[in-house]
Amino acid sequence: MPHFTRLNPRRSGQLPQPEPAGAVPVDGVRRARSLLRIPAAVVVATGLLLSACSSGGSGHPASASSPEAGASGGSSDTSSSSGAASSADLAPYYHQKLKWRSCGAAGFDCTTMKVPLDYAHPKAGGDLTLAVARKKAAGPGKRLGSLLVNPGGPGGSAIDYLQYAALGYPAAVTARYDMVAVDPRGVARSAPVECLTDKQMDTYTAVDTTPDDSAEITKLESADKNFAAGCEQHSAKLLDHVSTVDSARDMDVLRGILGDQQLNYVGKSYGTFLGATYAGLFPKRVGKLVLDGAMDPSVGALESSRAQAGGFEVAFDAFAKNCLQQASCPLGTTSVADAGKRLDALFKSLDGHPLPTGTSRKLTEALGTTGVIAAMYDQSAWPTLRGALAGAEKGDGDPLLKLSDSYYERDDSGKYSNLMYANAAVNCLDLPPALRSTADVERALPAFRKASPHFGTTLAWSSLVCGYWPVKATGHAARITAPGAGPILVVGTIRDPATPYAWAVSLADQLDSGHLLTYDGDGHTAYARGSDCIDTSVNAYLLEGKVPAKGTVCK
Repeated sequence: MPHFTRLNPRRSGQLPQPEPAGAVPVDGVRRARSLLRIPAAVVVATGLLLSACSSGGSGHPASASSPEAGASGGSSDTSSSSGAASSADLAPYYHQKLKWRSCGAAGFDCTTMKVPLDYAHPKAGGDLTLAVARKKAAGPGKRLGSLLVNPGGPGGSAIDYLQYAALGYPAAVTARYDMVAVDPRGVARSAPVECLTDKQMDTYTAVDTTPDDSAEITKLESADKNFAAGCEQHSAKLLDHVSTVDSARDMDVLRGILGDQQLNYVGKSYGTFLGATYAGLFPKRVGKLVLDGAMDPSVGALESSRAQAGGFEVAFDAFAKNCLQQASCPLGTTSVADAGKRLDALFKSLDGHPLPTGTSRKLTEALGTTGVIAAMYDQSAWPTLRGALAGAEKGDGDPLLKLSDSYYERDDSGKYSNLMYANAAVNCLDLPPALRSTADVERALPAFRKASPHFGTTLAWSSLVCGYWPVKATGHAARITAPGAGPILVVGTIRDPATPYAWAVSLADQLDSGHLLTYDGDGHTAYARGSDCIDTSVNAYLLEGKVPAKGTVCK
């Protein structure tokens, strides 16, 4: 697994074999993050040529709302103190003229937009070019404006996720909203952060994150330092300007360009933090905000990593219970506790004797652990994990390696997307590092192991990279209240492995206008993932502005 720290938003639908790099979003395990993965069948069905989004231009005018002076509007409780220039300085960005063009056979359009690299000094810092895509409302019915979507990460491509959302969200919603996505700054097609070569990334993901002695600790520490140094070498200009606050301001520019008076938005996983940050900055511009698989902005990096470790433990217990009911469970047939012991035995075996995979790469303990965690995001991946564990039991590491590769967005040719690079860059800027040295990690290990006997050690050691980051964090943990915002819908899943349910409860409580919708189920996030109850409730909010009754729980 990688070595970042914060969250893991992941997938939606069946776990596919690794797609070409950049094809879908997922979040990292090492650092406790992830995204939603798009079902492979959906991607194939769209036939999109989204590489067309890499270019754009000006052309047809679009109506725009003026930027708020200072771009604050209730941002005093957001997780960053970064400011913005005056309305006059930002007005040219809000009044851009975009030239949309077809970028696929399924009715998708693409373009690009300009945003300032530095919102505090837009004239001095230069511009960034961000990729944007949309699929217009399918009708019938009155058009309700644009609905922006973001799958999480940080580091997940919103444009890739749009392929799923536009075709996989309930038809009642896609009929009346233009479905829109912008790859956030530093991500995929939008000035991507770069750090390592693909071969270097292969080495990095295989580094032992459960070190047994000082030599292994030194090797892990060196790997994180090299990772951070690589990001500085290749992306120094960007690293100070990829915070969540920056991306939230970018979304408001896009809202203005699209001519929407308010922002309508569905954010998954880390996308909930992005949405909540937007609400804190621009509360009066909040339209319909769905924050699904919620993060708690008041939680610091250390507490966040520990809580996620506990989330993966809960998810593994649910997987183990299900596995024990199958005819040939590779984790035994007796109890969840015994299944956990068998998993630990596998990890220990991989630590000393990595398994062959039929390639030049072997399945190390780190890669095997990542493979297991990858399948925790969606219960539809549990059969795949059972098969991978059975393969490992027979000496074949390839199935678990494929799961790990899908997590890191590594394709069959060995090419990685920039998911993990953007993931670290955003996380390390958003929050001060909790663990700055190996001594800090060793002190934290008992609490992590208590929260998660099977994954705690890995997640603790995976939190180190931000301690070596070349730029200082600009944000901090803080409550977001968004006074004056319209009703905001927060969705939480009780056994969510990546964003613990308690975070959704907390975020809904923090927001002055927050409303909680609960899914009593497994997997990461809930909307458009198979629950009729959840979909009906979210649809009523998006289409009619109706929030669910207090205490609503869907199963």
